[in-house]
Amino acid sequence: MSRSGPCPLIEVSGPPGVRGRQYGQQAAALIRRAVAHYSDQLRRFEIDASKLSRLVAGYVPTIEAFDPRFIEEMRGIAAGAGVEFEQIVMVNARTEVLELAADPALLARLRELASMEGCTTLAVEPEAADGGRLIHAHNWDWKVESADASVVLRIRSDEGPDILTFTEAGALARFGLNARGLAITGNYLECDRDYCQVGVPLAVIRRKVLEQTHLAPALALVCTTAKSGSNNIVVSDGGGGMVFDFECAPDEVFEVEPQSGVLVHANHWRSPIALTKLREEGIRSSPDSLCRERRVRKLLATRRGRLTIEDAKAILADDWATPWSICRPPRPSTDHGITATVATLIMQPELGRMEVALLPASGARFTRYELAGGGAASAMGGGPAG
Repeated sequence: MSRSGPCPLIEVSGPPGVRGRQYGQQAAALIRRAVAHYSDQLRRFEIDASKLSRLVAGYVPTIEAFDPRFIEEMRGIAAGAGVEFEQIVMVNARTEVLELAADPALLARLRELASMEGCTTLAVEPEAADGGRLIHAHNWDWKVESADASVVLRIRSDEGPDILTFTEAGALARFGLNARGLAITGNYLECDRDYCQVGVPLAVIRRKVLEQTHLAPALALVCTTAKSGSNNIVVSDGGGGMVFDFECAPDEVFEVEPQSGVLVHANHWRSPIALTKLREEGIRSSPDSLCRERRVRKLLATRRGRLTIEDAKAILADDWATPWSICRPPRPSTDHGITATVATLIMQPELGRMEVALLPASGARFTRYELAGGGAASAMGGGPAG
């Protein structure tokens, strides 16, 4: 079983190549662990190092056209960790890169693998929160071993706002916040348009959003950047007190607005317009998405207008209908191993504050990370997650 202790804090600064090397050096062991995990998957897909190199060569221009600094940073991460550049690209764009293999059987397996990445998002605007401060909370469901290969990355930047992001080691970002009060999370979605085009990796898009100093350009990046696969992306603005949710197909975006100041989203399409234009294909592999989302709404019913941080933690720790619950305990997932709620994140972007509990179903212990502070605060007992 993977650990459930505090997530390591990695701090980097300087130009892209320099901070990449700092990241790679500080998180070398965890990066190698993440690389080994995905290398095992590649071997099952019959993709060796030479084939991976060819696939990455076909994908790098897409990332470079989006922002060449990210390629420079990934090269730095690889050099610092002592791994191949292609392996770092794979950590940042595992599904997008493999999509270039153009093998129907491989694509079918990729969709099956991606469907394990369930998530539950709960975002609360100030009018619905106790104390009037926005809360952006999230459960990330994925392979249980990812808990042993995740970090909190604090980026001190001369090019934009400082960033605090929870991510797999070696990746540029996954979920997080920045010094301007913007925060982002994402939820897996699936439709009949997926993997028909080459798009920008989701990790790269999320990192670019966190580099923005204003809300409008951040939203434009989410809405206008071409993607390979579907994703639900939630962006919040702590200072402005607003939450935006976009259900993203590869080539089109549909907004879902908060209701009474609260946004809840799992892993199925909710926009009525989207459902008239595309085919929902995720519920077959993630049927618990329907009950997870409805359960969150039911738990919210008695708390609306006075939701606290502790309420958010309790809701995301709920174990009703386990193992198909909001907080997923480790359970088998077809032939791909064991999945679980790898992490619960509670963010207060206005304060630059993130709390993270790894593998919360085994008993959530949150560690607080401050964007403006030094090291992570001591772990805080959050009680059992069920």
